[in-house]
Amino acid sequence: MNKHELVVALAKKENLTEKEAGDLVNLIFKKFTEELKRGGKIEIRGFGSFVVREYGSYKGRNPKTGTSISVDPKKLPFFKTGKELKERVDKK
Repeated sequence: MNKHELVVALAKKENLTEKEAGDLVNLIFKKFTEELKRGGKIEIRGFGSFVVREYGSYKGRNPKTGTSISVDPKKLPFFKTGKELKERVDKK
């Protein structure tokens, strides 16, 4: 499922226009992003949680040239699956 498919499903389920549903989805994504940028955590019970993991700098290698390069420290979002979601996906 991609973002557009989510918008269409939300619009159909809640009897909204696609624009209204798109605005809701964009608002949720925007608030998630803002919270993660602040270093916060997003927890959706029964689904999972999003956190930001920080990675230090390290020496890497340019695969094209083989030269050694320095990779700057970075922060990346990480999703941890909730127990209930794992069980629902694995259910046969």
